[in-house]
Amino acid sequence: MCVDPHGIPVMAVVDSEMMASAPRSLKVATGLDALTHAIEGYTTAGAWKLSDLFHLKAIQTIAASLRHAAEGDAEAMERMALAQYVAGMGYSNVGLGLVHAMAHPLGAFYGAPHGVANGILLAAVMAYNAPSTGERFRDIAAAFGVEDAMTMPLEDARAAAVEAVAALARDLGNPATLREVGASEADLPALAQAAFDDVCAGGNPRPAAVAEIEELYRSVL
Repeated sequence: MCVDPHGIPVMAVVDSEMMASAPRSLKVATGLDALTHAIEGYTTAGAWKLSDLFHLKAIQTIAASLRHAAEGDAEAMERMALAQYVAGMGYSNVGLGLVHAMAHPLGAFYGAPHGVANGILLAAVMAYNAPSTGERFRDIAAAFGVEDAMTMPLEDARAAAVEAVAALARDLGNPATLREVGASEADLPALAQAAFDDVCAGGNPRPAAVAEIEELYRSVL
């Protein structure tokens, strides 16, 4: 991974019309990647009040827009363009977490599209992280429009946030298992070690040992 201040652009042009000719699968994958940026940025160890504003706005916008954007709705694609940019403004300052750490090896080992890999992993890693996220999953559930998210018991709110994310991935038709992108059980130890060594793992709100990461992979195999 190459990071340098000279790589930061002076200006970015965000043009949602460029999405119009993209295949649906690419809209889905990049949209789920943007959602993962927002959720991981909101729950990462480096999150703070200013980054929270970016990430919650992005989650709310993606939850309301991605299904329609995937079908080519122009207004929804414009909202997604804004949401992915807003999420980027947040996570580029505070980092990500275990979903990205686990998705990167799937791309390296099998050529799995990054957003597809994130979509397979996101709900499972959220469920693993839930005990270490305080009230933040309550906010995520509310951003997804879950009724009474702010008043229901915390455990219920956490479960609702995980299910809202899982339901979105299902509705979009994203692959649900690692086998669908070519993974095999024999590779899980190597994948887990690679994820543990990934730079994003350090930002995860709940520390994960190699064995725990391997079990997370196995849970979605």
